[in-house]
Amino acid sequence: MSNEQRVGARVLRRKPIDQLTHPGSELKRTMGVGHLTMISIGATLGTGIFVVLGEAVPKAGPAIVVSFVLAGITALFSALSYAELAGLIPASGSSYSYTYATLGEIVAWVCGWCLVLEYGVSVAAVAVGWGQYINELLHLLTGLRIPDVLSQPPSAGGIINIPAVLVVALSMLVLLGGSKGSARTNTILVWVKVGSLLMFCAVAFTAFKAGNLQPLFPLGLAGMSAGAATLFFSYIGFDAASTAGEEAKNPQRDLPRAILLSLVVITVLYCAVALAAVGAMPWQSFEGTEAALSRVLTDNVDGAIWPILLSIGAVVATASVVLTVLYGQTRILYAMSRDGLLPSLFAKLSPRTGVPFANTLVVGSFIGVLAAFVSLGSLADVTSIGTLFAFGLVNIAVIILRRIEPDRRRSFRVPFSPVTPLLGLAFCIYMMFSLGRDSWIAFVVWMVVGFVIYFGYSVRKARLAVPGDQ
Repeated sequence: MSNEQRVGARVLRRKPIDQLTHPGSELKRTMGVGHLTMISIGATLGTGIFVVLGEAVPKAGPAIVVSFVLAGITALFSALSYAELAGLIPASGSSYSYTYATLGEIVAWVCGWCLVLEYGVSVAAVAVGWGQYINELLHLLTGLRIPDVLSQPPSAGGIINIPAVLVVALSMLVLLGGSKGSARTNTILVWVKVGSLLMFCAVAFTAFKAGNLQPLFPLGLAGMSAGAATLFFSYIGFDAASTAGEEAKNPQRDLPRAILLSLVVITVLYCAVALAAVGAMPWQSFEGTEAALSRVLTDNVDGAIWPILLSIGAVVATASVVLTVLYGQTRILYAMSRDGLLPSLFAKLSPRTGVPFANTLVVGSFIGVLAAFVSLGSLADVTSIGTLFAFGLVNIAVIILRRIEPDRRRSFRVPFSPVTPLLGLAFCIYMMFSLGRDSWIAFVVWMVVGFVIYFGYSVRKARLAVPGDQ
């Protein structure tokens, strides 16, 4: 076999599903369907609704409610594909593992590299949002704010965002204590933030004015699409349960249920909150608003207690997202390292807690630095484009696996395949092209860096053999 043929065989090699499921995994199976659902809700319900809403409303106007529906439909099609593959391939690598079994190693690497963008960068974005609500809560309680020099990145007039670093560090410490304790902590945080959003809806609807919704599409369909593309960041994380495939007690049954149930809960909450927000405050007033929901209550509802309660809920909500998405990132890197595509450091488990200790420290430190120096808006749109690309690959993987593994038992099947996965792919492509040029430039640069790492290290170190290897 020539060198060119050998390289081609290496980059296109597929990993058998039976090798991906790792029945002898060293990770501990401690999570039921409740914990898994809470992981997905915890990873999703946070900064997207509490902070990014303020950036999306000026793009779409009152049509922001429709934008949420469009983003939710896009997420739903991909969620159906995730549900089928999570039950079929209950591995820690999520969509990275799914594409390794279907599209070959190089595509799996691209998908995994996109997941690093999705999880790692989104954690940093959420941490930035957490710092904004901490500042808002401090102001409501004491009238003081953390100076910009210590709470904003350089692009926003500061030097370092200390609150963002703090929440990443605290989440990292919780994760180092073990997955079971992390799941319990997350469940408590999820109930608090769901309660705070329901409270917001109940209070904001008392100030609802139908005139604030007219005209519904002041910026046209393009504005609605742009808003949906930005808001897709709000749905990032529903797939987090799939990263717990090797820590679930009954992954074939529980992973599909957790993914779909979490998406339904999240979409209903998002639409209700968006309707209450734009109904209570004119959409033009959202411009430049960081703590958007708190601003709605402060300016439009009587009673100083409501913004305080909401800000407490937002602080809890965003902390929960940091915790669960950071968890997902470490498990994806664990799977890639176990396959040899990344250094073995990322796959080493603590003998006491059974968690990837060094992996968590490295990832937490990197994300802390990113959160300290980069603004929220830049992080959110770049995260969305990487996520949409990975979701598109998952939809393709469903179609291919139906062809090459038609008889393998599936605990959940995407209805009307291949039409449904193709629609999911089409929605992902549509949303990607609704994002701006800067996001595409950042995405291309990220992919170039990924290919340099793959061809410089991963393609030679991968443990999966190819014909002709000795």
